[in-house]
Amino acid sequence: MLILAFDTATDVATSALVREGEVLGERTGRAVSVLADADELLRAAALTPGDLDLLAVGVGPGSFTGVRIGLAAARGLALALDLPAAGVSTLDALAAGAPGALPVIDARRSEVFVPDGAAAPATLDVAGATLVGSGAVRYRDVFEAAGAVVPPDDDERHIPRARFHAQLARDPGPAELVEPLYVRAPDAKVPA
Repeated sequence: MLILAFDTATDVATSALVREGEVLGERTGRAVSVLADADELLRAAALTPGDLDLLAVGVGPGSFTGVRIGLAAARGLALALDLPAAGVSTLDALAAGAPGALPVIDARRSEVFVPDGAAAPATLDVAGATLVGSGAVRYRDVFEAAGAVVPPDDDERHIPRARFHAQLARDPGPAELVEPLYVRAPDAKVPA
């Protein structure tokens, strides 16, 4: 099975092409370049979009716009190529890339996303834990003061690598049924 996986929920978008568990190629970039990155991965592997069997897409939590870009790309590709898709939590992918670590994504508004939801960094009991992800990097001082270990900023465990999305993809189905994982209400409000 050939899987194209990508996640655009954080500031660093990732894409990977995986066949039967073997990573054929992987890229990091920005959410806006996810389709170009996918095309480059396929070309580098001498494959075409028609060779794909499955899409694995990060569903968040993370940036509202980033999550929407990833889901829109997945839905467009799935429709054009008649492919099933599987949604994968960005937190789960981070955790898969750093076994035993607590995944922490920057949620903006002085909060982080963790497996239990959104919280202010200072309210989390992280003593003795290793933390990975954009939230761990942003709030390094707070977490280390609370007794946590945060790997160096350039440690690749801080990025939700798409190879882990491919590994975690379960129960594929129609892409339009893949739902975002927002965790909290959006900032934008509908005018009354």
